[in-house]
Amino acid sequence: MSTPVAPVVGVLALQGDVREHLAALAAAGAAARTVRRPEELAGVEGLVIPGGESTTMSKLAVLFGMLEPLRERIAAGMPVYGTCAGMILLADKILDPRSGQETLGGIDMIVRRNAFGRQNESFEAAVDVTGVEGGPVEGVFIRAPWVESVGAEVEVLAEYGGHVVAVRQGTALATSFHPELTGDHRLHRFFSDMVRSAR
Repeated sequence: MSTPVAPVVGVLALQGDVREHLAALAAAGAAARTVRRPEELAGVEGLVIPGGESTTMSKLAVLFGMLEPLRERIAAGMPVYGTCAGMILLADKILDPRSGQETLGGIDMIVRRNAFGRQNESFEAAVDVTGVEGGPVEGVFIRAPWVESVGAEVEVLAEYGGHVVAVRQGTALATSFHPELTGDHRLHRFFSDMVRSAR
């Protein structure tokens, strides 16, 4: 029997915790690489948008000529996974956008930035995520957003403290928290399986 070819998954490397996602994807069996330019985006089957600063990331995406290519690939069904700031970028609408802040869209949801508080109010919590086996995942919440509301097509995968913190719509996945900082690679494996299924 031939072993399935590892999915080629990019990490948007404009800003944020890129290294940690590359390591987590590799541990989850994906061929991980950085993506900064449209030609690099064209070479991947799926993409992780890391945590970081969503306003800065959206401005850098414009600067690097990545905004429209990203929107086009996501709209065309490329599997994409956004964590924290990445979740904000995948939202169709931000409740309190900064001036000039753009989103990529892809998930019919409204998000609230920094909803769980400032940097010094960061915390870790066990989160039950639908579809991820083996018990709760450890979620690291750092200036994390939450989802205020979702459209009919969006599946809510997890809630914490009465707020939606993980969602999926088709080939797009998003979490408020950072799974790449915990050493638990189940969410990256879950996303890698989504990439394989989309082939």
